[in-house]
Amino acid sequence: MPAKIKVGRLQDGLRTKRLGRSILFSREINSTNEWAKELAMYGAREGTVAIAETQTRGRGRLDREWISPTGGLWFSLILRPKLRPTETVKLTFVAGLAVAKVLSEMFSLKVETKWPNDVLMNGRKICGILTEMNTTGENVNFVVVGIGVNANFDVEKAFPESLKKVATSLENELGRKVRLEGLFVGLVEMLENLYELFTKEGFNPVLEEWKDYAGFLGHQVEVTSPTQKLSGLALDVDHDGALVLRLEDGTIRRVFVGDVSLRAQ
Repeated sequence: MPAKIKVGRLQDGLRTKRLGRSILFSREINSTNEWAKELAMYGAREGTVAIAETQTRGRGRLDREWISPTGGLWFSLILRPKLRPTETVKLTFVAGLAVAKVLSEMFSLKVETKWPNDVLMNGRKICGILTEMNTTGENVNFVVVGIGVNANFDVEKAFPESLKKVATSLENELGRKVRLEGLFVGLVEMLENLYELFTKEGFNPVLEEWKDYAGFLGHQVEVTSPTQKLSGLALDVDHDGALVLRLEDGTIRRVFVGDVSLRAQ
């Protein structure tokens, strides 16, 4: 099975109304999120996808480098939701749930969501999500949701030493390559279904299902941000997308920014 995307097959069997009906592809791009933002500024319609075989300057949260070798699924989706700027973070959970559900259902693998924007297998990151918005005052002009899935490559060969113990790929987990076009179609269809659920019924049904995959809840965790490090019991993720912690002194803290890791017992 080829590791690369067959561009002409990306819409085969795609059953969506808006998402993925317009696709732009590049063999190599600096960042699909940057590309999608440019397209959105020029008026690209909701549901437009920018997808690349590899990114030379892929980014994760907090402007971290995102390694994007050939064989992964790297794409960004343009959305134009009627949301307040503070609500756009909820689209990260919509995307995370979509990835978790598709990877679980398509490959029968145990998948976990990790606050706020990762999807894990066996405790290692297999997918990251980067949501960025463009606003005018309190009006959201568009949101770009970037999704990166480690798929058809061996992490041991493709990633630097610092990431080999914290990342995995579908190839590493399954012992084989997957059909990227089918994975893409499954993700876009699930994204549309959950996006419609979110816009019609609100965040709660999405959040509750996302929490079903959240293995860190109920465990002692550390949350590291650029300004602080907190330790405590991960009680919940609330309606604003904040992580609710019970700190060691018993106080309850809502955290909006940070990286979660399980504490060694």
